[in-house]
Amino acid sequence: MTGFRLNVSPLKEPLGFVKLVEWLTAIFAFGSCGGFAGRNIVSIFCGDGGNETLNANFQYPFRLSQVPLVEGNSSICDHPVSTTHLVGDSSSSAEFFVGVAVVCFLYCMAALLLYLGYMHVYKNSDLGPILDFVITAAVVFLWLASSSAWAKGLQNVKHATDTAGIADTVALCQGNNITCQVTEFANLRTLNISVVFGYLNMLVWAGNAWFVYKETRWHSQKVATQPGPGRQQVPAAI
Repeated sequence: MTGFRLNVSPLKEPLGFVKLVEWLTAIFAFGSCGGFAGRNIVSIFCGDGGNETLNANFQYPFRLSQVPLVEGNSSICDHPVSTTHLVGDSSSSAEFFVGVAVVCFLYCMAALLLYLGYMHVYKNSDLGPILDFVITAAVVFLWLASSSAWAKGLQNVKHATDTAGIADTVALCQGNNITCQVTEFANLRTLNISVVFGYLNMLVWAGNAWFVYKETRWHSQKVATQPGPGRQQVPAAI
Protein backbone atom coordinates (compact mmCIF):
# COMPACT_ATOMS: atom_id res chain seq x y z
CA MET A 1 0.00 0.00 0.00
CA THR A 2 1.25 3.47 -0.85
CA GLY A 3 -1.17 5.61 1.18
CA PHE A 4 -0.20 8.17 3.79
CA ARG A 5 0.74 6.66 7.15
CA LEU A 6 1.76 9.10 9.85
CA ASN A 7 4.75 7.78 11.78
CA VAL A 8 6.98 10.10 13.85
CA SER A 9 9.54 7.40 14.65
CA PRO A 10 11.88 8.54 11.81
CA LEU A 11 12.47 11.73 13.82
CA LYS A 12 14.08 9.55 16.48
CA GLU A 13 16.49 8.16 13.92
CA PRO A 14 19.45 10.06 12.38
CA LEU A 15 17.84 10.16 8.93
CA GLY A 16 14.83 12.15 10.10
CA PHE A 17 16.39 14.03 13.01
CA VAL A 18 19.23 15.46 10.92
CA LYS A 19 16.73 16.53 8.26
CA LEU A 20 14.87 18.49 10.94
CA VAL A 21 18.17 20.14 11.96
CA GLU A 22 18.81 21.04 8.31
CA TRP A 23 15.38 22.65 8.11
CA LEU A 24 16.12 24.82 11.16
CA THR A 25 19.63 25.83 10.08
CA ALA A 26 18.33 26.81 6.64
CA ILE A 27 15.84 29.17 8.32
CA PHE A 28 18.63 30.81 10.32
CA ALA A 29 20.79 31.11 7.20
CA PHE A 30 18.35 32.98 4.96
CA GLY A 31 16.73 34.85 7.86
CA SER A 32 19.99 36.35 9.11
CA CYS A 33 20.99 37.51 5.61
CA GLY A 34 17.78 38.25 3.72
CA GLY A 35 16.25 40.48 6.39
CA PHE A 36 19.26 42.74 6.97
CA ALA A 37 19.16 46.53 6.83
CA GLY A 38 21.77 48.83 8.35
CA ARG A 39 23.23 52.33 8.33
CA ASN A 40 26.71 53.76 8.75
CA ILE A 41 27.03 57.40 9.78
CA VAL A 42 29.93 59.23 8.14
CA SER A 43 31.29 62.32 9.89
CA ILE A 44 33.04 64.87 7.70
CA PHE A 45 35.42 67.15 9.57
CA CYS A 46 35.96 70.39 7.67
CA GLY A 47 39.20 72.31 7.74
CA ASP A 48 37.55 75.33 9.37
CA GLY A 49 36.52 73.32 12.42
CA GLY A 50 32.95 72.55 11.30
CA ASN A 51 31.60 69.11 10.56
CA GLU A 52 28.80 67.49 8.59
CA THR A 53 27.36 63.99 8.40
CA LEU A 54 26.34 61.57 5.68
CA ASN A 55 24.19 58.45 5.99
CA ALA A 56 25.24 55.26 4.24
CA ASN A 57 22.09 53.09 4.24
CA PHE A 58 22.46 49.59 2.83
CA GLN A 59 20.38 46.44 2.93
CA TYR A 60 19.83 43.07 1.26
CA PRO A 61 20.55 42.33 -1.59
CA PHE A 62 23.42 44.85 -1.23
CA ARG A 63 23.35 46.60 -4.59
CA LEU A 64 25.61 49.29 -3.16
CA SER A 65 26.12 51.04 -6.48
CA GLN A 66 22.44 52.03 -6.31
CA VAL A 67 22.65 53.41 -2.76
CA PRO A 68 23.06 57.22 -2.74
CA LEU A 69 25.61 58.58 -0.31
CA VAL A 70 25.30 62.17 -1.47
CA GLU A 71 21.98 62.98 -3.15
CA GLY A 72 21.71 65.76 -5.72
CA ASN A 73 24.24 68.50 -6.17
CA SER A 74 25.11 69.34 -2.58
CA SER A 75 27.60 71.55 -0.82
CA ILE A 76 29.79 69.96 1.85
CA CYS A 77 32.28 72.07 3.77
CA ASP A 78 31.60 74.85 1.24
CA HIS A 79 32.64 72.55 -1.62
CA PRO A 80 30.21 71.46 -4.35
CA VAL A 81 29.66 67.69 -4.44
CA SER A 82 27.74 65.88 -7.16
CA THR A 83 25.52 62.86 -6.62
CA THR A 84 27.64 60.04 -5.23
CA HIS A 85 26.76 56.39 -4.70
CA LEU A 86 28.44 53.66 -2.73
CA VAL A 87 30.71 51.36 -4.70
CA GLY A 88 30.15 47.66 -5.32
CA ASP A 89 27.43 45.11 -5.93
CA SER A 90 27.25 41.94 -3.82
CA SER A 91 23.69 41.10 -4.85
CA SER A 92 24.64 38.03 -6.90
CA SER A 93 26.43 36.29 -4.02
CA ALA A 94 23.81 37.34 -1.45
CA GLU A 95 20.89 36.19 -3.60
CA PHE A 96 22.70 32.95 -4.45
CA PHE A 97 23.20 32.25 -0.75
CA VAL A 98 19.61 33.06 0.21
CA GLY A 99 18.29 31.13 -2.79
CA VAL A 100 20.18 27.98 -1.77
CA ALA A 101 18.88 28.36 1.80
CA VAL A 102 15.27 28.74 0.65
CA VAL A 103 15.50 25.74 -1.68
CA CYS A 104 16.97 23.63 1.13
CA PHE A 105 14.23 24.82 3.47
CA LEU A 106 11.55 23.69 1.01
CA TYR A 107 13.30 20.41 0.23
CA CYS A 108 13.60 19.58 3.94
CA MET A 109 9.87 20.12 4.35
CA ALA A 110 9.14 17.78 1.44
CA ALA A 111 11.62 15.20 2.74
CA LEU A 112 10.15 15.30 6.25
CA LEU A 113 6.69 14.79 4.78
CA LEU A 114 8.04 11.78 2.91
CA TYR A 115 9.79 10.35 5.98
CA LEU A 116 6.83 10.82 8.32
CA GLY A 117 4.06 9.76 5.97
CA TYR A 118 5.53 7.56 3.27
CA MET A 119 8.56 5.88 4.89
CA HIS A 120 7.13 2.46 3.95
CA VAL A 121 7.24 3.51 0.30
CA TYR A 122 10.67 5.14 0.67
CA LYS A 123 12.31 2.02 2.11
CA ASN A 124 10.70 -0.32 -0.41
CA SER A 125 11.89 1.59 -3.48
CA ASP A 126 15.27 2.03 -5.08
CA LEU A 127 14.63 5.40 -6.72
CA GLY A 128 13.64 7.31 -3.57
CA PRO A 129 16.82 6.78 -1.49
CA ILE A 130 19.09 7.14 -4.52
CA LEU A 131 17.45 10.42 -5.56
CA ASP A 132 17.61 11.62 -1.96
CA PHE A 133 21.33 10.84 -1.82
CA VAL A 134 22.12 12.54 -5.13
CA ILE A 135 20.24 15.69 -4.06
CA THR A 136 21.96 15.67 -0.67
CA ALA A 137 25.41 15.42 -2.27
CA ALA A 138 24.56 18.27 -4.67
CA VAL A 139 23.33 20.44 -1.80
CA VAL A 140 26.63 19.98 0.03
CA PHE A 141 28.43 21.51 -2.96
CA LEU A 142 25.86 24.31 -3.25
CA TRP A 143 26.31 25.25 0.40
CA LEU A 144 30.08 25.33 -0.03
CA ALA A 145 29.88 27.46 -3.18
CA SER A 146 27.21 29.86 -1.92
CA SER A 147 28.77 30.30 1.53
CA SER A 148 32.20 31.02 0.05
CA ALA A 149 30.73 33.48 -2.46
CA TRP A 150 28.71 35.26 0.22
CA ALA A 151 31.70 35.41 2.58
CA LYS A 152 33.63 37.23 -0.16
CA GLY A 153 30.61 39.43 -0.92
CA LEU A 154 30.28 40.35 2.75
CA GLN A 155 33.93 41.40 2.84
CA ASN A 156 33.24 43.69 -0.13
CA VAL A 157 30.25 45.21 1.69
CA LYS A 158 32.34 45.84 4.79
CA HIS A 159 35.11 47.51 2.78
CA ALA A 160 32.73 49.69 0.76
CA THR A 161 31.02 51.00 3.89
CA ASP A 162 34.00 51.50 6.21
CA THR A 163 36.15 54.60 6.52
CA ALA A 164 38.64 53.63 3.81
CA GLY A 165 35.92 52.73 1.33
CA ILE A 166 33.96 55.93 1.94
CA ALA A 167 37.13 58.02 1.61
CA ASP A 168 37.86 56.39 -1.74
CA THR A 169 34.28 56.97 -2.91
CA VAL A 170 33.83 60.64 -1.99
CA ALA A 171 36.36 62.75 -3.88
CA LEU A 172 36.02 65.52 -1.30
CA CYS A 173 37.61 63.27 1.32
CA GLN A 174 40.85 62.90 -0.64
CA GLY A 175 42.16 66.39 -0.04
CA ASN A 176 41.13 69.94 0.77
CA ASN A 177 42.12 69.45 4.42
CA ILE A 178 38.90 67.51 4.97
CA THR A 179 38.70 64.24 6.92
CA CYS A 180 35.96 61.66 6.45
CA GLN A 181 35.42 58.98 9.07
CA VAL A 182 32.70 56.45 9.82
CA THR A 183 31.74 57.25 13.41
CA GLU A 184 28.78 54.88 13.76
CA PHE A 185 28.73 51.42 12.25
CA ALA A 186 25.75 49.21 11.45
CA ASN A 187 25.64 45.99 13.43
CA LEU A 188 26.85 43.32 11.01
CA ARG A 189 26.62 40.51 13.55
CA THR A 190 23.69 38.87 11.79
CA LEU A 191 25.56 38.88 8.47
CA ASN A 192 28.57 37.25 10.11
CA ILE A 193 26.23 34.68 11.64
CA SER A 194 24.73 33.98 8.21
CA VAL A 195 28.16 32.97 6.89
CA VAL A 196 28.69 30.70 9.91
CA PHE A 197 25.31 29.07 9.33
CA GLY A 198 26.18 28.62 5.67
CA TYR A 199 29.24 26.52 6.45
CA LEU A 200 27.38 24.80 9.29
CA ASN A 201 24.70 23.76 6.80
CA MET A 202 27.39 22.35 4.55
CA LEU A 203 28.75 20.20 7.40
CA VAL A 204 25.30 19.02 8.49
CA TRP A 205 24.30 18.05 4.95
CA ALA A 206 27.66 16.30 4.43
CA GLY A 207 27.07 14.25 7.59
CA ASN A 208 23.51 13.48 6.54
CA ALA A 209 24.76 12.15 3.21
CA TRP A 210 26.07 9.07 5.02
CA PHE A 211 22.71 8.26 6.61
CA VAL A 212 20.93 8.74 3.27
CA TYR A 213 23.54 6.56 1.56
CA LYS A 214 22.82 3.74 4.02
CA GLU A 215 19.23 3.64 2.73
CA THR A 216 20.30 3.08 -0.88
CA ARG A 217 20.73 -0.29 -2.54
CA TRP A 218 24.39 0.58 -3.15
CA HIS A 219 25.07 0.24 0.58
CA SER A 220 22.88 -2.83 1.03
CA GLN A 221 24.57 -4.61 -1.88
CA LYS A 222 27.99 -3.76 -0.47
CA VAL A 223 27.05 -5.17 2.94
CA ALA A 224 25.56 -8.28 1.38
CA THR A 225 28.75 -9.07 -0.55
CA GLN A 226 31.01 -8.71 2.50
CA PRO A 227 31.82 -12.07 4.19
CA GLY A 228 30.65 -12.32 7.78
CA PRO A 229 33.02 -12.90 10.72
CA GLY A 230 34.31 -16.45 10.87
CA ARG A 231 32.80 -17.25 7.48
CA GLN A 232 35.16 -19.26 5.28
CA GLN A 233 34.94 -19.65 1.58
CA VAL A 234 34.25 -23.22 0.43
CA PRO A 235 36.72 -24.33 -2.23
CA ALA A 236 35.15 -25.10 -5.57
CA ALA A 237 34.77 -28.76 -6.48
CA ILE A 238 37.31 -30.13 -8.89
